[in-house]
Amino acid sequence: MNKVTFNVDLCKGCGLCVEACPKKIITLDPEVLNKKGYHPAGIKDADKCIACAMCATMCPDVVITVEKNV
Repeated sequence: MNKVTFNVDLCKGCGLCVEACPKKIITLDPEVLNKKGYHPAGIKDADKCIACAMCATMCPDVVITVEKNV
């Protein structure tokens, strides 16, 4: 399985990763606030991730790491 990690304390909740995801599995968590007071991004169904890294490419704050299972 592919692994995607978010540094939620650095996420500013801009939503660019949400829009970039072709599988539409990234969301901003409305129930969580990070240290900066933003709703951080996260994956709702990691099994559907294809590790395309579009989310990481779009993130202006480099909070997303994608590891593809080979």
